[in-house]
Amino acid sequence: MTTVRTERLILRRWRERDRGPFAALNADPQVMEHFPATLDRAESDAAIDRYETGFEANGYGIWALEVAATGEFIGLAGLSPVTFTAPFTPAVEIAWRLVRTAWGHGYATEAGRACLAYGFEALGLPEIVAFTSTTNLRSQAVMRRLGMTHDPADDFDHPRLPPGHRLRRHVLYRAAPPA
Repeated sequence: MTTVRTERLILRRWRERDRGPFAALNADPQVMEHFPATLDRAESDAAIDRYETGFEANGYGIWALEVAATGEFIGLAGLSPVTFTAPFTPAVEIAWRLVRTAWGHGYATEAGRACLAYGFEALGLPEIVAFTSTTNLRSQAVMRRLGMTHDPADDFDHPRLPPGHRLRRHVLYRAAPPA
């Protein structure tokens, strides 16, 4: 499968040695603030297994993210089919999640640009979406830096979160291929 490189990052398939650092990332309450809960080791390992299955099923997926100069694992970035029904589905979403020490360095934006380019150029996708809770201002800022557009009419209640849940309301951003 394809490895994607940027100036500072490598987006690659998952390795066994990623499991420990990924579990630590998913157990960090600050990293997982805008998710319903942190993940334990078994849940984190299951996520990696799903990401790898996604590559086999779709030919693309969620990559492990590392710093090219050091080989340090810093999180994930990639593309994935949306797996719930909403007014904007079917759709492919872009995702990222980084360890706190990698925040504020532009890595999410750099990885996001690479994912968008891959989705549009290599996969020929007609649109890529991103969504997050209304409270996740950091990710929304990345979406804007990526040139994604937001129409408040597209915002939605996430169907996998119960009514009244603090994270249920989500914003939707969209990106189209370059003209």
